[in-house]
Amino acid sequence: QVQLVESGGGLVQPGGSLRLSCVASGSIFSINAMGWYRQAPGAQREWLTRIITDGGSTTYADSVKGRFTLSRDYAKNTVYLQMNVLKPEDTAVYYCNAKSRYKDYWGQGTQVTVSL
Repeated sequence: QVQLVESGGGLVQPGGSLRLSCVASGSIFSINAMGWYRQAPGAQREWLTRIITDGGSTTYADSVKGRFTLSRDYAKNTVYLQMNVLKPEDTAVYYCNAKSRYKDYWGQGTQVTVSL
């Protein structure tokens, strides 16, 4: 089993920045990839970005490319999502995700609200 704990959400004005963190624990050796999703009210969960743990390649959804950056600290078993130039439409609950060969793991989510 893998446990994921997110932090770093909050209220930010349009154009501002936030950094989300996700700490993984448990059977970390089984993780093939880690990433971030978000879910706005009334919408489906949206994939944002993913890093492959073996090799480290990172991909982004078009909606966040150039504004959001995923990074990883292997020593701390932590992935980060740096979010810049935030827009009101970025308002959502953000979820950390870890994929093993047979299962998806999710954090509890952290709220990000972009508003004046």
